Amino acid sequence: MSDHLPDDADAVREALIEWYEDDHRDFPWRRTDDPYRILVSEVMSQQTQLSRVEEAYADFLDEWPTAADLAAADRGAVVSFWSGHSLGYNNRAKYLHEAATQVTEDYDGQFPESPEELQELMGVGPYTANAVASFAFNNGDAVVDTNVKRVLHRAFGVPDDDAAFAEAASDLLPEGESRVWNNAIMELGGVACGQSPRCDEAGCPWRRWCRAYETGDFTAPDVPEQPSFEGSRRQFRGRVVRALGSHDELALDELGPRVRVDYAPDGEYGREWLRGLVTDLADDGLVAVAEEDDTVTARLSK
Repeated sequence: MSDHLPDDADAVREALIEWYEDDHRDFPWRRTDDPYRILVSEVMSQQTQLSRVEEAYADFLDEWPTAADLAAADRGAVVSFWSGHSLGYNNRAKYLHEAATQVTEDYDGQFPESPEELQELMGVGPYTANAVASFAFNNGDAVVDTNVKRVLHRAFGVPDDDAAFAEAASDLLPEGESRVWNNAIMELGGVACGQSPRCDEAGCPWRRWCRAYETGDFTAPDVPEQPSFEGSRRQFRGRVVRALGSHDELALDELGPRVRVDYAPDGEYGREWLRGLVTDLADDGLVAVAEEDDTVTARLSK
């Protein structure tokens, strides 16, 4: 076991999986174990915003629903689709077409199932091969991407070293559960522990173990400058969420002193400042705000 991981690693695993299974982003490729569809999503997602990928993914599968359909397609049409949907380097379209041809002709229409075998497909590197093995066949290794490195560095102090990240990620991976685990830890990095962390707002399941949450130092390999946490808007948003979590509903002047000790209704950090915080949280769907007889109240959204 990596020296950087907590002793109660089983509790760490259970907390993350429970958090993920309770609620996560519902991407269409998470609703399938079809290796072809997962490969398409992985190739499309390389350096492309997921919001743009969702539309392109659906259109691509309408056009070529199976590997055999893609293999039979004219390569120029595939490249044209790729370019028309602004999916980045057109070589990816060529490689995807070639990989579909390999599966159809060399593998009798059946995808290989291990990360090592999947790398025999054109354009499929170690990361993509492992993702397909994990999400299609539940047969992958621990994913170690930028999001995972950020999470492990912040939560457990894993040093910015590829070997250390690989060891910690592998040690955390529950045996035989690469599908749910790799989805869950990437979701954590994408939703709760991005470059600008949303620990409380996203209900991060690792807060009790997290060094960054304890110290306020959210530096990470892809966040070279330490964000200022003490006194930051993020810190006070978290305090609002925690205060409302202990009460059904609070008026702003009841909430204010629970958020900062120098709250003064008409001061610099008063009602107007606090109203901005709760409005931001309402825009994120975390808080419900009501106004009646000039009194503004806030509660957690249900």
